[in-house]
Amino acid sequence: MLLSGKKEVRVVVSDNDSHIPGSSLKCIECGSIFKGSPRLYKCPKCGGLLEVILHNKEWKPRGRGVWRYKDMLPRIDIRPVTISEGSTPLIPSTLDKNLYIKFEGSNPTGSFKDRGMTVATSIAVSSGTKILIAASTGNTSASVAAYAARASMPTVIVLPKDKVALGKIVQAVGYGARIVWVKGSFDDAMRIVMDIVKTSEEFYPMNSFNPWRLEGQKTIIFELVEELEKIDNIIYPVGNGGNISSAYKALRELLEIGIITKYPRLFGVQAVGAAPLADMIEKGMDTPPFYDSPETIATAIRIGHPVNWRKVVNAIKSTRGTIVKVSDKQIIEAQKLLARKEGVLAEPAGAASLAGYLVLKEKGIIKKGETSVIIVTGHGLKDPDSIERMEYKWIDVEPTIESTRLKDIILEHLV
Repeated sequence: MLLSGKKEVRVVVSDNDSHIPGSSLKCIECGSIFKGSPRLYKCPKCGGLLEVILHNKEWKPRGRGVWRYKDMLPRIDIRPVTISEGSTPLIPSTLDKNLYIKFEGSNPTGSFKDRGMTVATSIAVSSGTKILIAASTGNTSASVAAYAARASMPTVIVLPKDKVALGKIVQAVGYGARIVWVKGSFDDAMRIVMDIVKTSEEFYPMNSFNPWRLEGQKTIIFELVEELEKIDNIIYPVGNGGNISSAYKALRELLEIGIITKYPRLFGVQAVGAAPLADMIEKGMDTPPFYDSPETIATAIRIGHPVNWRKVVNAIKSTRGTIVKVSDKQIIEAQKLLARKEGVLAEPAGAASLAGYLVLKEKGIIKKGETSVIIVTGHGLKDPDSIERMEYKWIDVEPTIESTRLKDIILEHLV
């Protein structure tokens, strides 16, 4: 762990009276501990990322969805803001008998983001927040807007202009979000959001630098542990790194209370044009070579400055995993495989997990007979342009054509 070897941990109480009962926040850099304020996003002492510490965890799953695990989540004093997220399908693969597909595209807004948003929105409401705000490559915008609508709150989404898939923009607009277009990258949009929340308590950030959001994303792991007796490897696409970071936190908590006895390996997958973490691991560097102009067909992971990079590195190193990179061509091929062999329509970032799995198998990092799960993070309908890139055949006919002739033409095309 990043904190290994630190013998002294200073305890500091936040000046903000609002706090989440039974919780605290710990800096992953300097080890300082703070009261569990919903408005504390980075360490006031060193600027490091914070992680939620829950003091009274219990494994008592009941009900369904994310809140089935409420005893492993932050305690809130209101009814959760929920749209019945979670409990997503775990699909046995036809490509490999030891491979499973966790299809997060079946969440209410079509991506894994809904898991984090139900928790973060509930905390925002309980703390008296006025406005939700987020930078986004697309999925976050759709999810925040939906949960804000559910909570009868306004939401502001800051998006990089001309770099967001149409399906995701349509969702955010449909849910009533206020859109701010930035002539720059996602990282530029993120900096704007961070600056706004520093100067105004009216706005509550819903990006993954907010540690409370990541608590909801842990529940993917909770479901997998209930669904499978044995898991050797879990493969995530990586953009900002919140998802794989939350996976490691969930595994640590389950190990701590005795639900599991060892970690599965966590693997991350990045696209070649946006792979600062894969480059860092490959070259043995201490910090990522950040990308100022990331480019990939997988818009959801088109991120050059991943805010959670330290948490990601901790996750993969502590579980004996790694991060690999895949080309856009490999992503498209994986997208086709999922759709045409598995019946799972994934957006490119979601398909990157399968592309990464195939690379890990080819390199012998994942061994024959090991049980693996790929996390398919979003539905293909979110990015219709990527689906249009798949080749397909069609037949033009006149309405007067005889059915027997049409039958023969169809059979010829099926050969």
